[in-house]
Amino acid sequence: MFIMLQNRSPDDSKGASFVKSVNMIEMDDQLEVTMSKSEETSAKRGRFDFDNISESQWESGDSVPSTSGSVCKKTHLEYGLSKRVEVSLVRLPDHKISALRPLTPLPFYSEDDSQSSSDSDVDKYDDESSDSDHPKKSKAKKKKKVNNIGLQDSRTLPYMLQDHTPIIDSSAFAYVPQETTKTRPDLPEEEITVGSTVLARKKNLRWQRGQIVEVVTKEDGRLKYKIMFEEKGRSLVSGHHIAFEVTPRLEQVYVGARVVVNCLEDTIQFRAGILAELPSRKNRLRFLVFLDNHRPIYVGLTLFYLVCRPLPDPTDDIQDDTHKRFMKQYINDWPYPHLTQYKPGQHAFVEFNSIQQKCKVEMVDSSLIMVVSEGNQHKEWIHRGSIRLSHMPRFLELRRREAEAGEQ
Repeated sequence: MFIMLQNRSPDDSKGASFVKSVNMIEMDDQLEVTMSKSEETSAKRGRFDFDNISESQWESGDSVPSTSGSVCKKTHLEYGLSKRVEVSLVRLPDHKISALRPLTPLPFYSEDDSQSSSDSDVDKYDDESSDSDHPKKSKAKKKKKVNNIGLQDSRTLPYMLQDHTPIIDSSAFAYVPQETTKTRPDLPEEEITVGSTVLARKKNLRWQRGQIVEVVTKEDGRLKYKIMFEEKGRSLVSGHHIAFEVTPRLEQVYVGARVVVNCLEDTIQFRAGILAELPSRKNRLRFLVFLDNHRPIYVGLTLFYLVCRPLPDPTDDIQDDTHKRFMKQYINDWPYPHLTQYKPGQHAFVEFNSIQQKCKVEMVDSSLIMVVSEGNQHKEWIHRGSIRLSHMPRFLELRRREAEAGEQ
């Protein structure tokens, strides 16, 4: 068609009439295409009458109303042909708009928020007759960093937030009373007699096997027990610092019980802790114990022993203030522990030696994960709700404030 137009002169009357006929055909075809594309919008907004458009309007190139509410323009092309352009604006659905919005970043931790947990003062216990039934606060606190498990390094957090956004699950651990009880059963206490073989605290975080050689009654009526240890040494201790080396019965155990664990793979064989989980299908019928150094460990019934005369609040025996606050809230929230969801291969930021380090999750075992430090390849089992995880201290603090506000 275009070859024929080029061969004919515009002065030729036959050529001029042919161009005019081609122009009209092109306009009719364009109108048909436009009307077919605007069929749906015309039904909603009202069909536009194209028959009422004068030929002078098309030839002049004036604006023509559009069925979509936008402006239609007619553009003159070579050889008198016309082209009609229509632009329509369509609103995106809400779900597409939400997907395009940037994610809201997690709250930024400041150094002021974390400095309170950077140091913890530990009261010293004497090896001899310094034991008491009620823990005393030391007046002269020594500046010594011990188990700074709640330390936050704000300089590393922006990088941490980019790597992984944690998901915390606070669902019920179990629903059966035998798996969730945290009340000490009302059972008669076993008698402590001279000659009994017991486990007794000799030094901080260290218990040893020994024998009761004497029962001492203080002026205020409190009982003390003099222990002769197998590995030399003697100590005068209270009832909450000795445990019978006897396997407990199931009706005696409960979440929050003060126990002594036989750590077979540790250089220190016996360590004190608090029972944190009872056997259930979730933990493959094992007991979870938090040792006083915040280390979690799964054990069987034959590997831990109940303390003879525990304090009304067993957490009062914990010397590290940060771990003490953690255990108080853990027991208070039970049976709804706060567990971060992880899968093998994911990354997490864990506190090692008072510094947050990037680690890789190697294994998941019920409520525990094994993490491997990318720096020195150090491996360690930690709890999925541990305050050593970078996001947990702030989360637990918010939970504590919500609980206090609810009580008021």
